[in-house]
Amino acid sequence: MAINLTVGAVRLSVQQVYYDFGPLTEAKDVVVPHGRLAEVADALQKAGVIRHTWTFEAAALMSGALMAHKSALHAAELHFPAFASLRDVLGILRDGKPVEHQVTIPEGLTAAQIVALLDHTDALTGEDALPPEGAVLPSTYSFTRGATRASILARARIALQAQLALIWRERAADLPLETPEQALVLASIVERETGKADERARVAAVFLNRLRLGMRLQSDPTVAYVVSGGSGVLDRKLTRADLEQDSPYNTYRVHGLPPGPIDSPGLAALRAVTHPAETSELYFVADGSGGHVFARTLGEHQQNVARWRAAHQ
Repeated sequence: MAINLTVGAVRLSVQQVYYDFGPLTEAKDVVVPHGRLAEVADALQKAGVIRHTWTFEAAALMSGALMAHKSALHAAELHFPAFASLRDVLGILRDGKPVEHQVTIPEGLTAAQIVALLDHTDALTGEDALPPEGAVLPSTYSFTRGATRASILARARIALQAQLALIWRERAADLPLETPEQALVLASIVERETGKADERARVAAVFLNRLRLGMRLQSDPTVAYVVSGGSGVLDRKLTRADLEQDSPYNTYRVHGLPPGPIDSPGLAALRAVTHPAETSELYFVADGSGGHVFARTLGEHQQNVARWRAAHQ
């Protein structure tokens, strides 16, 4: 009789706290470990989600008996709202979706910069090998805690190939480009030349016009890529000696496109290269405000350069 009373008292106590507000004063993401119920309870108590491990374990066992088909508790990073009751906590453990993280790969990063970005994304795990330059698509990628860095790179590479194939199929006619890979290379140059959306197609047209005429591209970002050892980042201006670097990426010395991309271009740059502006312009120079001044002839271009130099002396 005494045992029955004790069991009944425990059941009543658990039932009383089952619906009560929990101790969590602010919503929180908690990594719920794989393991026994006691280990799960301990992790939740340490995170401040529950008050007592024994009431949680009792509630889990009792509710699991009533709902045997839903008795399994998930091990994952889960989101618990403020003041979650035991009922709420158990519902999240059984049916809640893992917390979703995101990592954004911006347009124009080199392969080395992308690897560094992923290395500093704490929710990811594992090492990531340096991908080929320009092989990943800049975008935002969602993942759950514990996903590998290699898996993000693999998804980004598949996404790039899919988008590049689609954009290439829909390209404008009569482009002086033979393959989608060449479009990718030129897009990587356009990506570094301008950050202004309304200029991309015009900058792309200048380079395409120069390719048609057999002119050198003479793109500063390709030289910066060489001088920086592939990082694409310089903390100084290019010098005349830089422009004379002997490299297939130095478009001041070689004709045509460099042998590969100099960064990972975004979709906008790829579309600009495959749908360039209709213009006969062959030159452009910075205007000092983040944009560029364009010219059709060398004489016009030299005047624009002189004006820029006079304004920045």
